Amino acid sequence: MTMPAATVRYRIRHSTTCRYSDEIQLAHHLLHLRPRVQPGQRTIGHRMKFAPQPSHVEDHADYFGNPTTYVALQEPHRTLVIESESEIDVAAPAPFDETATPAWEQLREEPRSTAGRAGAQAGRFAYASAHVPLLAALCDYALPSFPPARPIGEAAADLNRRIFNDFTFDPVATTIATPLAQVLGERRGVCQDFAHLAIGCLRAVGVPARYVSGYLRTVPPPGAARLVGADASHAWFSVWGGGDLWLDFDPTNGKAGSTDLVTMAWGRDYHDVSPVRGVLVGGGSQELIVEVDVEPIAAPPV
Repeated sequence: MTMPAATVRYRIRHSTTCRYSDEIQLAHHLLHLRPRVQPGQRTIGHRMKFAPQPSHVEDHADYFGNPTTYVALQEPHRTLVIESESEIDVAAPAPFDETATPAWEQLREEPRSTAGRAGAQAGRFAYASAHVPLLAALCDYALPSFPPARPIGEAAADLNRRIFNDFTFDPVATTIATPLAQVLGERRGVCQDFAHLAIGCLRAVGVPARYVSGYLRTVPPPGAARLVGADASHAWFSVWGGGDLWLDFDPTNGKAGSTDLVTMAWGRDYHDVSPVRGVLVGGGSQELIVEVDVEPIAAPPV
């Protein structure tokens, strides 16, 4: 398969170290560390290493079609290191006219009334989820972006810009357990919060939206600041545009989808796609260290 000329090849290294105050006797982990294959994104290679080596490793796809890896460790340990390395080609998204997308009211009704595959799949992302409740306050915040008959691409782009302008990136203001109502009230948070916020706004007005987990690459011009989120796991949202069309927006940086975003997985919210999730026997307190390197490498041949 030949990728378009406007393609960036990345080498991505993601290292997770878990240190425990007491010995872990038994551990089961579910990992979202293998990149998702989708139009415009191709995996060239991927590998994972573990220390200690699990007794069982199995790859499969989850409910949303994301590549996942299940690992079981049955030997006592106080430290677990998971190293994932991927090489991925990401093509520039095709240009689209925000004003040429369907009116947002049309998408509000279609997942419930369409028996086709696209509508049924979009319907999975139209309702409340673990981290995204349907709140009246979210609807109130969203409505200025959703006047009658406004195209969904234009409405979602406006919502994306408003979140970027109204909220402050603050890495110590929240945790993954911070309620979305608090994020909305205090106007501070991180990429996960802003993605959840946008998704909550869209679902509150009845439009399907999904949470996308991946990585962000930034290349600042001379003298300019780096984009927030570089060399870290990143999150953004994708709104349904009808049929098989999904439109990516990054509210943390106020941008639409681009070759700077590398998709790993998507789901209803962070709970569905967290990079490392586990069930442990023992362990006491835990220290988690995550290191990410997103490195653009030589452009692929055309």
